[in-house]
Amino acid sequence: MYTKYTSNVEKFRGYISTHRCDIDYSAQYATMEDVFIQIGKGKDDDPVYRLPGVKKVLLDSFMQAREGKFAWGKSNLDKDGNPTIFEPETGRPIITSDGAVTQIERFATKFVFTKLTVAWLQKALAAMNAKSERGTGNKYAFICNSLMWDDVQRCIDLFLKDRHTDGDFLWSKGSNGYVAAGATYDTYIYGGNTIGFKLDRSLDVEFPDRKYALMVDLTPDSKTGKPAIAKYTFKGTDYIENHILGVGGLNGMSSGEVSSPVAGSKLIAWGTGSIAVFNPYKSVVLMSSKIQNPWL
Repeated sequence: MYTKYTSNVEKFRGYISTHRCDIDYSAQYATMEDVFIQIGKGKDDDPVYRLPGVKKVLLDSFMQAREGKFAWGKSNLDKDGNPTIFEPETGRPIITSDGAVTQIERFATKFVFTKLTVAWLQKALAAMNAKSERGTGNKYAFICNSLMWDDVQRCIDLFLKDRHTDGDFLWSKGSNGYVAAGATYDTYIYGGNTIGFKLDRSLDVEFPDRKYALMVDLTPDSKTGKPAIAKYTFKGTDYIENHILGVGGLNGMSSGEVSSPVAGSKLIAWGTGSIAVFNPYKSVVLMSSKIQNPWL
């Protein structure tokens, strides 16, 4: 266990990913951007598509790319720790490291099922509990895609159906007189330990045809206080924005020195950062076999 832990840490020591997004626009657009946005707002009784500003599009694209990389990124380092991608013009290495899911999947205990039952949840819970310091009182996050979320609700519903009470019918009545039947299950407790269910629809993109869940322990280390998952960056480089000015400058109508003869400018958002999962072995992947028609 210690050798594996050290190996996982050493693989990423000093290797922090660089994230970058560029956007360019003409000087003519820059002078009219506020007008386009104003037109895009429309009226209260006649709303139309709202055109976002250039900077907002850049920031949204950067954050989406970076957060996706933090979750799903795959390292481009070979077995000796050397990068396999280089900048064509300068030959400088481009470093990209593993995201959280990739690190967890490499070492997690995996269970594959055909039909989800509470027994599978208990089995996954037992596997997590075996890796924990305490026998009871543990709380684990169960992060799942939409297919798994729906199946968990169905599974627990059937489980409770077989646990007989005094026969009372439980329901809630709204102010409009309607009756709400059913329930949403966000936790499951067994043997003194708790699973908290959390839907993450980004998992739908990666696993559209199977039920998939990651069970992880997000409790900080009891001795050092080190978090289970942490983000690293070089100081001052979390987010950097640069401008390459063309004719007309940023607003399309500025005089002064420029860096390009083109009547347009470029905005660059970039930064460094990587995710470290300090103990990916304390995790479980629970997934179904592939489904031909997931929503039938």
